[in-house]
Amino acid sequence: MSMFCYQCQETFKNQACTVKGICGKQDDTANLQDLLIYILQGIALYANSLKEDEFDIRKYGVFICRALFSTITNANFDNFKIAELIKEAIKLRNELKKLSNIKITHDSANYEGNSMDDFLKKSNSIGILSYSSDEDNRSLKSTILYGMKGIAAYTDHAAILGFYNDEIFKFMIMGLSSITKNISNEKLIEIVMQTADNAVKAMKLLDEANTTTYGHPEITNVNIGVRNNPAILISGHDLKDMHELLEQTKNTGVDIYTHSEMLPANYYPKFKKYKHFVGNYGSSWWAQNKEFETFNGPILMTTNCIIPVKDSYKNRIFTTGMAGYPGVEHIPDRKKNNQKDFSKIIELAKTCPSPIQIEEGEIIGGFAHNQVIKLADKIVESIKSKDIKRFIVMGGCDGRLPDRKYYTKLAEKLSKDTIILTAGCAKYRNNKLKLGDINGIPRVLDAGQCNDCYSLAIIALKLKELFGLDDLSKLPLSFDIAWYEQKAVAVLLAMLSLGFKNIRLGPTLPAFLSKNVLKVLVDKFDIKPINSKNLEDDINAMMKGE
Repeated sequence: MSMFCYQCQETFKNQACTVKGICGKQDDTANLQDLLIYILQGIALYANSLKEDEFDIRKYGVFICRALFSTITNANFDNFKIAELIKEAIKLRNELKKLSNIKITHDSANYEGNSMDDFLKKSNSIGILSYSSDEDNRSLKSTILYGMKGIAAYTDHAAILGFYNDEIFKFMIMGLSSITKNISNEKLIEIVMQTADNAVKAMKLLDEANTTTYGHPEITNVNIGVRNNPAILISGHDLKDMHELLEQTKNTGVDIYTHSEMLPANYYPKFKKYKHFVGNYGSSWWAQNKEFETFNGPILMTTNCIIPVKDSYKNRIFTTGMAGYPGVEHIPDRKKNNQKDFSKIIELAKTCPSPIQIEEGEIIGGFAHNQVIKLADKIVESIKSKDIKRFIVMGGCDGRLPDRKYYTKLAEKLSKDTIILTAGCAKYRNNKLKLGDINGIPRVLDAGQCNDCYSLAIIALKLKELFGLDDLSKLPLSFDIAWYEQKAVAVLLAMLSLGFKNIRLGPTLPAFLSKNVLKVLVDKFDIKPINSKNLEDDINAMMKGE
């Protein structure tokens, strides 16, 4: 076994990747990421030993989030960038060590390495399998860690826009330090639920950051065709990168298109003023190898969702933020009070042919909580008149495996009196289907990026209030969620924290959930697998509220 990783839905045989990641991650990269997390545990142990006024929790909290973000599936494949983060983590840990009067014996608090060889040698022995010899204990610690990775991503996005919640940083410090300790399963279950509570805080924080900065998303028809101009394609989730790229390409003759999880940028009012912002190109993250070839122009990857890069476009793809890939040029972080410098991408775009059109027409989106609540009267009336009999939440992640077709087929087979609520790249399984509308309300309502699953929760809570219900389970609402990576883990935990139960999850249940831990989730929250072999059974059950 040269690595051990079971954090994503596509992990080998739904057990673990032990030689090379299905995502394309090499074993040494996986092990370096384990070492980075290990040093973050050391930071957390020292931070936990200090009083709140003895150190700058925001400084260390933001770094913890950024570093954890870099270990999410399909974020950073670059060993040298991960090694630089390890060196910075050791430096920050040692700063806290000098402030602490407590001797901490755990090796994560004392390891000193300074070269790639040192890091690779050490990283073979400190991964997930070292967390506990007890499978259930290890499963709970894994759930906490992967939930924190999702929280870290959302918290980092909010911090980039100048929004912070120090309570989240306190939890991250506590959660990381707990992984190093011999803690009972009962206590770890409590920390899992704290992870769930903090996932809600992180999603709420990012919703506030995005809407305060760029306005509330609006119902928008998004062009999916192309124009005859050179262009840049921007993918990922970082809206500040999107804004700065739009600013720097004004009056240059270069068009901007979104890809995958950047599609919801089309819904924000602040971005609509840019006449060279054309629309969306392509579909989900896993199709990028084909779609990036036909786009012809430069591609900017702002966060995770990069996959192994083909030579055919390697000279025109760029990473930024916590994304990274060997041999791909990285755009450095912005300096204080300045924008990132995208000039090299812009100049390259001017030399490239315009994109090849791969589809035409429009798709509709922008149904975040502020917009949908404005439609509340119409929705309530349609529910009372039985024109709408059920809402099916089909948010989360998309993926490349054939069993994901279940979600498209299910959407097509749902009766015409159902509405699909979606957010995240799972939308690409249904947002281009011609499903019509109910009393002018489209049957697919896209709230936005994966963090905008928070919007779906707010919508449900508002409906509960409008109908005067005392229990969310009484709403005509069912969950059929697709997951892939760790932000989806955070979203799922957030839904549990908010009181949602009876959630179907697929295409497979997480490999990191042991049988006993899964039983706890089933007994307490009624989580269940999808029935991919007979989706009609799932449809019938959901329509009955089961």
